[in-house]
Amino acid sequence: MLSISDLTVKFGGLTALSGVHIELNPGEVVGLIGPNGAGKTTLFNALTGFAPVESGKLSLDGKDHAWPKNHQLVDLGIARTLQGVGLFPDLTVLENVMVGGQKFAKGSVLRAALGLDGSNEKYLEEKASLALEKVYASSLGDKRADSLPYPVTKRVAIARALMSDPKILLLDEPAGGLGSQDIDWMNGLIHNLKSETSILLVEHHMDVVMNVCDRIYVLNFGELIAEGTPAEVRENPAVIAAYLGAEAAK
Repeated sequence: MLSISDLTVKFGGLTALSGVHIELNPGEVVGLIGPNGAGKTTLFNALTGFAPVESGKLSLDGKDHAWPKNHQLVDLGIARTLQGVGLFPDLTVLENVMVGGQKFAKGSVLRAALGLDGSNEKYLEEKASLALEKVYASSLGDKRADSLPYPVTKRVAIARALMSDPKILLLDEPAGGLGSQDIDWMNGLIHNLKSETSILLVEHHMDVVMNVCDRIYVLNFGELIAEGTPAEVRENPAVIAAYLGAEAAK
């Protein structure tokens, strides 16, 4: 589904990523972990056109592809959530999710979300309602986004990403800021979503990573130091030393 090889990203004299490779197969959840500043979000930014790629090769669906610009992502079947959620506070939940259906809208997506473009508003509403059902938030469609508790905004952000029917879903710290009950819910949601999209996951909560991921890549100072199944990564001495600590290996 996705293959990255020899990816190098530099910001001035700083090398943020050096010779990194990852692969994502259909129906997989693949984790990307490492200390703060390891290069995880930089990899997401390179893949989504928000960071300059010094060198590296990208393959999608088994075919070589130029590194995409951010406006090309929807057509390539790639969707992403953000650490900061990024909802429009003065729109309703349903309208926020409708904005994610840009490839189905004619003209301005925001106009369609606000009911100013009636040509396909009903279709977008129905599709957004279905996306909200997938994240167990169907009863919240008429709520303003700025009235939601933080854990619920995570659900809405994922629903918005699902609106484009992505083949590849990039989740950037989906469990960040969540309590234990909401983390359990997030684990279940990610398990459910893998039946319809491949998922690349950046996450610091190891209980999430070890629970939902089929394979894991570990970055440290911009370099890949380990890869493998959750069990293999948990027991890898380099990963324990750089990130997990001895307690995590027990």
